[in-house]
Order: sequence, then C-alpha cells, then structure tokens
Amino acid sequence: MTSAQTVKLSESLLRIVPVRFQDACGFVEMWHRHHAPPVGCKFCLGVADDADVLRGVAIVGRPVARMFDNGLTLEVTRTATDGTANANSMLYGSAWRAAKALGYRRLVTYTQQGEAGTSLHAAGWRVLAERRSRPGWTCPSRPRTPKGTEGIPRTLWEAS
Repeated sequence: MTSAQTVKLSESLLRIVPVRFQDACGFVEMWHRHHAPPVGCKFCLGVADDADVLRGVAIVGRPVARMFDNGLTLEVTRTATDGTANANSMLYGSAWRAAKALGYRRLVTYTQQGEAGTSLHAAGWRVLAERRSRPGWTCPSRPRTPKGTEGIPRTLWEAS
C-alpha cells in the first residue's frame, strides 16, 4: 500500500477497501445523519481499520444535476463514517483517484449549510459555488415524496 492509501492513527492503521453497494447502503442507513442511501452507483469504496472493521464508506454515482451528467463527471452521492478520525477525508481523496483511474475528468459533491467541509478541504477539494435552498424536487409531471432535506442551502465542491 502507498502512503496515499493508508493512514496511521495511534495504534490503528486505516486502509481503503472495496465495498459492495448493498453493504455501503447498509452502512449509510446506520451512520448517515440526514440522507437515505442512493438508488444506484458507479462504484463504492470503504475505509477499514487493521482489524478489518469497516469505519466508513463512499458511494460514487452519476451526478444528480442533469447539466453535469456528461459522461466524464461523477458525484460522491454519500459518505458516512462511524466517527473515525481522517476516514472521511481518506474516502474523498480515494474516490477522486479511483474516478480518475476509470477515465473520469471531474468529481463533485455537495454539503449542506452548517457542514464545514473539513474533510473535503483536507482531501484537496475546492468550493465551486454556494447553492440557494430549493423548495423540493416535485413537479406536476413528476411528483416526488419529500425527504426532509428540502429548503437547505448547499455548497458545491469539486475534487482538484
């Protein structure tokens, strides 16, 4: 393993591991603060400690915004950790390296208002835009069930 793939914390060593979509969704259900798992993905990855205990997951898929869905852009649609230090920033950095290795040229994600983005900064991501809140995604031609995250401003980030 390279230093980009492992992080030593006290007596524990973290490393990137492959994760099945089903397992990543279960982890998100257990640990994510405000979102349910996404409906699909392009790939998932995880962070495990030296005892092979999964400490965090990232789910990467097609961009939610149609204008970004150009075939060369992916979005980190969820990350979730059990609170292990540095796990989230390790996931964001690894997701970008994996996306680039697969031929993608851009990786984006969003944070909600009130989230500092410390893990994103640590992984070298940059803020692209501040997005105003939306009343929801429902429309007459495609009604949708509210998920409880409507009306919250977001920050758009890009891996660099």
